[in-house]
Amino acid sequence: MDTWGFAKGHGTRNDFVLLKDRTGSAPLEPEQVRFLCDRHGGIGADGVIRAIKAAHVPGWDGDPDLWFMDYRNADGSLAEMCGNGLRVFGRFLMEEDLVDSKDLVIATRAGLRGVRELPDGRMCAHMGAVRVGPEPISVVHAGRRYPATVVDVGNPHAVVLLPEAVELDGLDLSDAPLLDRAVFPQGANVEFVRVDGERELSMRVHERGSGETLSCGTGVVAAAAARAETLGGPDGHCAVTVPGGRLEVTLDDGRAELIGPAVIIARGEVLVPDPRTR
Repeated sequence: MDTWGFAKGHGTRNDFVLLKDRTGSAPLEPEQVRFLCDRHGGIGADGVIRAIKAAHVPGWDGDPDLWFMDYRNADGSLAEMCGNGLRVFGRFLMEEDLVDSKDLVIATRAGLRGVRELPDGRMCAHMGAVRVGPEPISVVHAGRRYPATVVDVGNPHAVVLLPEAVELDGLDLSDAPLLDRAVFPQGANVEFVRVDGERELSMRVHERGSGETLSCGTGVVAAAAARAETLGGPDGHCAVTVPGGRLEVTLDDGRAELIGPAVIIARGEVLVPDPRTR
């Protein structure tokens, strides 16, 4: 067993274990991630975020002084980006005095992303480019086929705008929706969205590698972008309610900002099994 320091945080109840490893010298194996995210045998979380200086990230050729958001899904797999995680990561860096600014540039596997603290205490994440696929695809769930929109927010999404006859709250998302692997060879997050108003949405999500979560920041952006396409243009403001709370998205010239809460709720130490001894 090794003793690791950690923090626990969440953004609209999408929760994360956060680790500080400036040089990336401590191994972080999939088994250890699964242990940390286990809600009965570990700490419990939707994912793990490790803070590493970019200079120590293999293959990174950008600014070496940036902090890199090393994000892992609950099953131990790597992920490109996480919108709620980005806001929580920014909060973590600020509260740990690892940065001296409230307006940050973060290195991620999806490229550079910005995050800043707003005067009301919420965090605003600059999510980068949002790309909406030109052709609809199909998602199969519980024996029913739904048309869906492909959206790239640095990670892949399939957004289902539900017909009025289907109750969002009645969906059972314990099983993963079926996707065309030719379109999504690495899988994708799937959002089921109810349109409550022109720029008001409600959403539930099944995240690859984690299952259903109470919120997904990139999924909220993807849902807003898919809805905007039906209104004839990608720009504008949208509010999205998820089981964990409410988030706001602004789309402008193909880029997105995501605004919402981000809090650190606990700090401590945890005994982590060494996978080499199991």
